[in-house]
Amino acid sequence: MKQQRRWRLVVAWLWLALSLALTSVAHAQSGLILIAHVDGALVPPMRSYIERAIQTADDQGAQALIIELNTPGGEIETTLGIVQAMRASRVPIVVYVTPAHGMAASAGTIMTLAGHVAAMAPGTVIGAAIPVQGTGENLPSDLARKQKNALEAEVRDLARDRGDEAIKLAQDSIEQGTAVNADEALQVHLIDFIATDRADLLRQLDGRTITVKDNPITLHTAGALVTESQMTWLEQFGLWLTDPNVASLLLSIGTLAILAEISNPGTWVPGTIGVICLALFFYSTGSLAVNWLGLIFIGLAFLLFVLDIKAPTHGALTLAGTASLIAGLLILFNSPGTPAYAQVSVPLVVSMSLIIAAFFAFIVTRGIQAQRRPVLTGTEALIGQVGEARTRLNPTGNIFLMGELWSATAEEAPVEVGEQVEVIGRSGLRLRVRPIRPKGQQG
Repeated sequence: MKQQRRWRLVVAWLWLALSLALTSVAHAQSGLILIAHVDGALVPPMRSYIERAIQTADDQGAQALIIELNTPGGEIETTLGIVQAMRASRVPIVVYVTPAHGMAASAGTIMTLAGHVAAMAPGTVIGAAIPVQGTGENLPSDLARKQKNALEAEVRDLARDRGDEAIKLAQDSIEQGTAVNADEALQVHLIDFIATDRADLLRQLDGRTITVKDNPITLHTAGALVTESQMTWLEQFGLWLTDPNVASLLLSIGTLAILAEISNPGTWVPGTIGVICLALFFYSTGSLAVNWLGLIFIGLAFLLFVLDIKAPTHGALTLAGTASLIAGLLILFNSPGTPAYAQVSVPLVVSMSLIIAAFFAFIVTRGIQAQRRPVLTGTEALIGQVGEARTRLNPTGNIFLMGELWSATAEEAPVEVGEQVEVIGRSGLRLRVRPIRPKGQQG
């Protein structure tokens, strides 16, 4: 009986060991595939997300990181930082340009070449990588040549295993702004293959051997566990701030809040909101192509708004300020040559400027009304008021006015008791009045 139990225990342990071994083999065969989505401009928050995805893939022992890319381009320094992180990765990185009609334009071309495997979906585009200034304008000739030479050296290194035609096309995208579709890119081996969707991508990757840091790695993507790397809220917030429409809103709200604090000091709430909004605005402009000349027009606009409040011109300065604000925001973000992804929406700029103008117009209107409103305190408040004689004014006596009894002197004496009188002035504590009588009636 004991021997039978012993055999059962041995069989159980053997079964457990075999199950673990089979699970281990299955895991080694299927592995983990991590997916990162890069949809938008290559800006610092996107770089942070990509670097974190690479680190996560390494920490989790993933057999590959797939970057699904759709970008109009981005900053050169940011892109080169992403490329450096990709080339330092110990996990194979696959760059897949998707979806259909997506692109790996400008800096996205360099990022695609930095992957250990490059693939594109049908209908996608790659290329047009001419370097430009932060404002979107062409670089000065000497600087342009230096930038192009540096980038061409970078793409020659990245595409060195893809053949001469691929290297030439990569260089032409920088020198001449050449762009090609997926079929043309595959024809010169700028990419490894075309995949219709993610499932097709995984099928074509299965069994492919690639070299990572001089070590050959064979991918086993059939039946692999696929998981997605999501952006953190901080990365999403940083990406949100790099939207030029958001930046223009932050600038407008921040300036209005600061002006409100100056007009009514001591509350601290508008001032705090204004400082935060302006700080976020200047942070966002660090990732955008901006023309700082626009700030001059924006500053002029708010100066005109304030002047119209202090010295009302019946809206003339407010209209001029509105035009200056619209021009300033468009110059700031929409200078000629600025990439489309870094441009602010014209309807948004016009709408926002009109709202701000309406706000200041409201303040100006209230100011004019306040100036025209009768004075309600002091001597001036009594002028024109009507009272009733309580004693005979010949020429002095008492009148009842605004719930009080006043000493008064009649300009047209005498005034009988009960007659209505109008205040026309004041001498010390005595009011000067005149009787209210029908025309032709004598006192």
